[in-house]
Amino acid sequence: MATLNKYAGPWSRYLAAHLLRRTTYGVNYDTLVKFGNYTLDQCLDHLLQPLGDPPPPINYTSTEDPNTPIGDTWVDKGTTSGTIDAYRIPSIRSWTFDLMLKGDANIREKMTMFWHNHFVTADINDPRYNYIYISLLRKNALGNFKQLTKDITIDPAMLNYLNGRDNTGQAPNENYARELMELFTLGKGPLAGPGDYTTYTEDDIKEMARVLTGWIDVRNTLPIRAEYRAGRHDIRSKTLSHRFGNVTINNAGAEEYKNLIDIIFQKDEVATFIATKLYRWFVHSNIDETIHNDVIIPMGKIIRDNNYEILPGLRALLASEHFYDECIIGTMVKNPIDFILNPINQFSASLPTDNVQRVNFNSRQIYPKTVEMQMAIFMAPSVAGWQPYYQEPSYYRLWLNATSLPYRKGFTDLLASNTYKFGDFRVLLNPINTVDKFVKPDDVDFVLTEIALILFSKPLAENQKTILILILNLGNTGTWQTAYTLYKNNPSEANKAVVVNRLRNLLVYMMRMPEYHLS
Repeated sequence: MATLNKYAGPWSRYLAAHLLRRTTYGVNYDTLVKFGNYTLDQCLDHLLQPLGDPPPPINYTSTEDPNTPIGDTWVDKGTTSGTIDAYRIPSIRSWTFDLMLKGDANIREKMTMFWHNHFVTADINDPRYNYIYISLLRKNALGNFKQLTKDITIDPAMLNYLNGRDNTGQAPNENYARELMELFTLGKGPLAGPGDYTTYTEDDIKEMARVLTGWIDVRNTLPIRAEYRAGRHDIRSKTLSHRFGNVTINNAGAEEYKNLIDIIFQKDEVATFIATKLYRWFVHSNIDETIHNDVIIPMGKIIRDNNYEILPGLRALLASEHFYDECIIGTMVKNPIDFILNPINQFSASLPTDNVQRVNFNSRQIYPKTVEMQMAIFMAPSVAGWQPYYQEPSYYRLWLNATSLPYRKGFTDLLASNTYKFGDFRVLLNPINTVDKFVKPDDVDFVLTEIALILFSKPLAENQKTILILILNLGNTGTWQTAYTLYKNNPSEANKAVVVNRLRNLLVYMMRMPEYHLS
């Protein structure tokens, strides 16, 4: 049902898997079983609990940074050059993926990526800027939307990306003011007249650009920061349009941008706008009139009533009967980061433990695959973010195209067959370690049901199960039960290899199925 009323039906591992699939980058089987035994509220308490700030990225690879020895962090150090950034860029990419590859049953990293797609910056040359930016998003992942909007307005990366640093009283630059309205807080409403978008006007953009003058980013003297320069600020009064009640904003120096954002957030449309984006990120792309009225509007009201704290509204959404409706489960196409990281976390795959090798693996293997599949972190294609989250009418289906599909298939084939190599290191899914935890690991039907619970959003159809049983039974040459029982009674390498090879063949086939692309 399309309402925000709390789900009151029976809880199950099936629903827990859906919740975890949408809110994390994959968890192992033990965690899935545990969440299936929780109540809905216990699951949400766990998923939404605050986490401490992670340690910063470390220099593990370069001896050429004069200020950052091996084993020290570079994020607060001076000196940047092509040589130094050549290790810092892979370092922050690897650090970001490491946080996603922890397999935590916590929503923070998914929310961090949500904000990265919302408050977009890209093509930032200094990795220290990217660290400050992404840390701000992570720290405020479930925090206050209004405060985050104020903070991001003078974030050094944002000042670079949308020309805030070039915005002066003598030569106002409208880039950030425009995106603040159109993409970050209000969105364009129906066109009401020339330059009037119902929620704001072109004249408002001009006036807001003047409000936002005076800020620059500073990197030559540490710490890297935003700094207000009074001589660059337009001290004259600014008057907004009838869309904001013709309010006048007087000179307030370094505090003036905050006053502007407070005015913007007085409009109800802000709460509806962010609720809509959260819905599309976690639930579905299609929003009809019923969903708008019965889910989006009430969720936005919760956010607004809580002074723009995101957590209460998001929790209501994830607890709603609508979120667990069968028409919602399995209807999103996995984005590339989900597609790549989920199986690694779900099967607790072996990954490099050596720090140098781990940085190289994350930055030279995982990151390039996100590029191939068209979702590179810190490199969104436009200020609007990644197209599948806003481009009508296709939305998520845009992740599947002639370019990305071969890369998806190639990745899962290598991963599932245990032939994914990096130098001398091989990434192993080790599905036998997961199957050994099943209550009935020798029962072919039970094994297929549990693996489908891990990999798929929906239970297997009978015709699908028939084919998969043949794979586990190696046709009719020997049943899975016989092979698995022999392995358990005599776990020799030869007997283990028989069941492992069958599981590998099974995973290769299942990860090629269209259903595997769905969340």
